[in-house]
Amino acid sequence: MTAADLVEWYVRAALAEIPRRPLVIGICGAQGSGKSTVAAAVVERLAASGIAAATVSLDDLYRTRADRLALAATVHPLLATRGVPGTHDTALGLTLFAALDRREAVRLPRFDKRSDDRAPESKWQPVVAGLDVLIFEGWCVDAVAQSDADLADPVNALERNEDSDGRWRAYVNAALGGPGYRALFARIDRLILLAAPGFEVVAGWRTEQERRGARAITAAEVGRFIAHYERLTRHILAEMPARADLVIRLAPERSVDHSL
Repeated sequence: MTAADLVEWYVRAALAEIPRRPLVIGICGAQGSGKSTVAAAVVERLAASGIAAATVSLDDLYRTRADRLALAATVHPLLATRGVPGTHDTALGLTLFAALDRREAVRLPRFDKRSDDRAPESKWQPVVAGLDVLIFEGWCVDAVAQSDADLADPVNALERNEDSDGRWRAYVNAALGGPGYRALFARIDRLILLAAPGFEVVAGWRTEQERRGARAITAAEVGRFIAHYERLTRHILAEMPARADLVIRLAPERSVDHSL
């Protein structure tokens, strides 16, 4: 059984249990874990059986490049890199969820990673009124903030060398624990975790992902990029399994680990 099979089964069961529409399914998983692939497959299968479904990524809610550069200039230079809490437009997500809850037709925002900026609205995905299921996926969907004590020690060279005073990670943590993210994640009806076997596999997964694109990427570039997310990824893998509604544990090659 694949991860998509398990998620589809779980979504169909949740549809029978939860009357609220749209049913919002959160999928959390480390970079390269297959979240978007699983979400797209499940949406296609649901649509084939007459269930109106769509998927939106937390990535699609990134702040604009101009907004992130302003944060980098006024708060911390590392905030120029998209991905961590504080670099998303939670108000945009809340507006989207409110429109879906009113059963309205909407356009789902999209982010253009090639230009590192939000795509123009003409490129956003139209969704008909009366959506039944929304899959909301992202690497830190429904993550919770760490304690102040847990922020004290750097987890890698990036934090040690470029955030020596802890200002960046404190900002990221405060954003995650703040009202924007908490309200956004509160709309999730069921939470699914695609659990990597450990952070050590993420570099390989991310490298595979990047090499499907047009540009070659070096191991050093991948390592630096995922270092931005290491702290919270490790925290999620340690903390979320105890509260997720469904945990799908993945083997290093991303198949479902049936040995557990």
